[in-house]
Amino acid sequence: MEAKYIFGIIEALEDKIFNSCGMSCYEEVYTIPFQDISAVVSDSQFINYTILPKDEVARYLLTHQQVIEKTMDSYTVIPMRLGTYAFNTGEVEEILLRGYALFKDIFRKIDNKIEMDVVATWNDLNSTIKEVSEAKEIKSLKEKLMSGPEGVSVEGQIKIGSLIKNILDKKRERCSFEIEAALKGCSLDFRKHDLMDDRMIFNSAFLIDKDRKAEFEKELDGLDELYAGKINFRCVGPLPPYSFYTAEVKKIPFNDIEWAKGKLSLNDMATRDEIIKAYRGKAKLYHPDKNLGSPDAERQFNEIFRAYKILLEYCLSAEQAGQGEACSFNEKWISQDAVIVQVRK
Repeated sequence: MEAKYIFGIIEALEDKIFNSCGMSCYEEVYTIPFQDISAVVSDSQFINYTILPKDEVARYLLTHQQVIEKTMDSYTVIPMRLGTYAFNTGEVEEILLRGYALFKDIFRKIDNKIEMDVVATWNDLNSTIKEVSEAKEIKSLKEKLMSGPEGVSVEGQIKIGSLIKNILDKKRERCSFEIEAALKGCSLDFRKHDLMDDRMIFNSAFLIDKDRKAEFEKELDGLDELYAGKINFRCVGPLPPYSFYTAEVKKIPFNDIEWAKGKLSLNDMATRDEIIKAYRGKAKLYHPDKNLGSPDAERQFNEIFRAYKILLEYCLSAEQAGQGEACSFNEKWISQDAVIVQVRK
């Protein structure tokens, strides 16, 4: 199915074709403008990334990031989540319309800002474990266990291994705290990412002013000297603010909205407060604690909560479209889907 793949949003009224040389996953990359912002897009077949092998997803992600980072050479970019599609140009323009206020607010926050990603790993994990094994408490435990008639049992070895791990984890936490403290001083914000393996000590993204990039790198050099080769540092950047402001588009089928409206017994118009009031009333009626012995109560309660979440999200879509505080659930709109633009932080 033909679609428009959206890489990101730029704060510029541009009708431009980008040089996409080497970006083999996509055809020509160009912009679709709306007021004073534009979407960076490419014509593409719709792809369901959730069913692809990991290595193929990684290939598409790399190209996705290459396009965004190439665009960043000339513009401030709000990245879109991997796999963001619109059916046609009109739907891209609708996304820009509904997300306009949000996009403009983000552009204000990220103006002259960049992301720097820092990863720290043990230079030699085995040497670090050996060093930890020489700790006083480890030696004491070994001596105690070896003083028994049968020496160190399997259970004793497990205790030693567990204690070594605890000490190593504390050492990792201490180093991570020191790295974070040093780099936070010249940063506006930071986000911690998961540690991928036992060698990794630190994995975080930092949002900084472009003008402080040299200062940030100097702090990193100081940390490299401080740990004297025991820790390896890798810094990637400057990057768009992937970890802080990645926009995504969500669609709610109007059939779901009609179902949710009926579930909460609402009319064709309702404000956010009226939706909350209807939900609370139904939740009290079907709460499992008040319906002990009723096998249907929990299902009803869960469906009421789902209906509540759907209608709140729909109200967000209506607000983004400038429809005011009251949301319309009139059946003449059921043929359309509600488009919601939000930011994942």
